[in-house]
This record gives sequence, C-alpha cells and structure tokens, in this order.
Amino acid sequence: MTTFTAVFERIGEWWIARVEEIPGVNTQGRTLDEARENLKEALQQVIETNRELARRESGGKDVIREKLSIAV
Repeated sequence: MTTFTAVFERIGEWWIARVEEIPGVNTQGRTLDEARENLKEALQQVIETNRELARRESGGKDVIREKLSIAV
C-alpha cells in the first residue's frame, strides 16, 4: 500500500480535494467525508486508467514491467 497526501479546502458549501503528489486527481464533496471517499475513488480510477493506457501504448513492443518502490 502506498501513501499519498490528500489536501482538502473548504470553498463555500463544498470541500475541494486533491492528491498533492499526482496532478489531475481532484474532486469535491458537500461534506469532508464525501470529499475523502470521492478522492479515493478518483485516485483509483486515474491509476487504473493510466495503467491501461500505458499497456495499450506498449502493446506488441519489447518492454519490461516491474514493481518500483521508493521511500520518501
């Protein structure tokens, strides 16, 4: 399991949420809990979509895929 930083900002009646480390992963919710759940879902969808797009782009090519872990 990897840990990311979630950033929440209250704007009017909405909570705006984003993942600090991954541009484009953002969402909103009427409550903080709703924004949290929406952000988890958005992050999962972005990662799954990026994986699928990368696999399609490399289809038929000689590539190596391996796990990469880093400590930050």
